Amino acid sequence: MEKSKKIGEFLLNYALYILLGAILVTVSIIKPNFIAINNILNIMKQASTKGILALGCAGIIVLGGTDLSIGRMLGLAAAVTASLVQSVTYASRYYTGMTEQLPLIVPLLAAIAVCVLLSAINGFGVSKLHMHAFIITLGTQLIAYGANCIYIESQPSGSAQALSTFDRNFLDKAAGNLMIGTVRIPYVIIYFAALAIIMWIVWNKTRLGKNMFAVGGNSEAAAVSGVSVTKTIMYVYLLAGVLYGIASFLEAARIQSVGANTGINYELDAISACVIGGVSFTGGVGTIQGVVIGAIILQAINYSLYFLGVNAYLQYIIRGLIIVLAVAIDVRKYLVKK
Repeated sequence: MEKSKKIGEFLLNYALYILLGAILVTVSIIKPNFIAINNILNIMKQASTKGILALGCAGIIVLGGTDLSIGRMLGLAAAVTASLVQSVTYASRYYTGMTEQLPLIVPLLAAIAVCVLLSAINGFGVSKLHMHAFIITLGTQLIAYGANCIYIESQPSGSAQALSTFDRNFLDKAAGNLMIGTVRIPYVIIYFAALAIIMWIVWNKTRLGKNMFAVGGNSEAAAVSGVSVTKTIMYVYLLAGVLYGIASFLEAARIQSVGANTGINYELDAISACVIGGVSFTGGVGTIQGVVIGAIILQAINYSLYFLGVNAYLQYIIRGLIIVLAVAIDVRKYLVKK
């Protein structure tokens, strides 16, 4: 009886990993070249920017909240980045008065500033005004989208065309590759790995990480034990903003063309990666390694569907089912523990 109970708990805890793993194995059998090194690197490259978004979003979910503004926030910050890194030789550049390329730290800090500002609004709404995270982030989602459309349509050329033609140095640094023998490892994968390590340290070795899990598990108990709930929530949202800004900077380089629809539905992938990775919507539960694995698995599924030539609309249905299944399993685990 005890053995069957342990097996049941194992299957419940790892059901989603087992199912998604089975899908990837099946695809590999059907298309053996799916597991070629270049495909694996492409999957990790595509997972990296959304994985960085997930690293920021994960802390908010640990607090028991969510963030619907991620995608539109990224779109706005990516547009600001794009306008600052356009080649000075490009006649239709956003800032026509810019005759020399800016140091890359300037557009990076600008992207971070945009995302931190919007995340601060989210954090203030949740921590001080006691608004539900769903509502405040829905509001900032619309604000960011409107601001992005205005920003792009304010081009001196008078057009609303996507921002493109970036400086070569920006593309090399943000979207270039590290050569190891004959293998090209995209820098963005290295950036993702480095940020994941930093976030693991924050979550597991700092007071902020300890307080975050305490607030997410039981905010009233955390307050009684001396934790500043308001400050903890604000710090988590601000840290998420920093990560969103970095992801926006890197995503602009990856896609090389930023328009009004850049970032659409990115919040779904970020949230899905967190849930698949074991970050519970009930709050107080999650690991950084889980988020990283979740982001890679989710992108591997997306890539495998594209690789098999599955209808694009059907891909949306499958991705939606994965999200529903992930949340259903999370709720089931919560009920079992309760």
